[in-house]
Amino acid sequence: MKKTVEFFFDYISPATYFAHFLLPAIAERTGAGIIYRPFLLGGVFKESGNSSPMTTPAKAAWMIKDLERLARRHQLPFKLNHHFPFNTVQLMRGACWLADHGDLKAYSDVMFRAIWEEGRNVADEEELKDILQGLAIDPLEFLEAVSNQDIKDKLRANTDEAVRRGAFGAPTLFVGDELFWGQDRLDQVEEELNR
Repeated sequence: MKKTVEFFFDYISPATYFAHFLLPAIAERTGAGIIYRPFLLGGVFKESGNSSPMTTPAKAAWMIKDLERLARRHQLPFKLNHHFPFNTVQLMRGACWLADHGDLKAYSDVMFRAIWEEGRNVADEEELKDILQGLAIDPLEFLEAVSNQDIKDKLRANTDEAVRRGAFGAPTLFVGDELFWGQDRLDQVEEELNR
């Protein structure tokens, strides 16, 4: 049986942006598969009693500097999105839909880049439609899909499952039953996959 890492993510998390683009190299080195699990970070925060580090001024200032250092270290373009915080419910429902009806990896690549490299306002419907058309996704089909109760339920189920398994933030990764939190724990994910 092939080794796997479950990657619970929400596009609103800048730390998850880094994990998203660094994880495939780890999967390749270890021969592991990645199981992409969209969830709603706001729901995780609510259920776990956690909150965004950006709500604490000193922590927010440190985190911004840390994200800039990460970008330099990994040679990834990054800028803090001035529309942050924004609602990602539609985007995450779209991820759930595309997990079964499209290319979730390509969609995620584009969403993370639009948010954390280009600073786009993904909460604006016209801007979102433009991004979707660039992916050859019909915006009307997308909007219909994300209003479907089955898709809403799938996102809720992923969020509930993550919390039940101990998640309190993003990114949350599981190798088997071992939980790893944060882009700065990817080395530990790789070690676990190599066991």
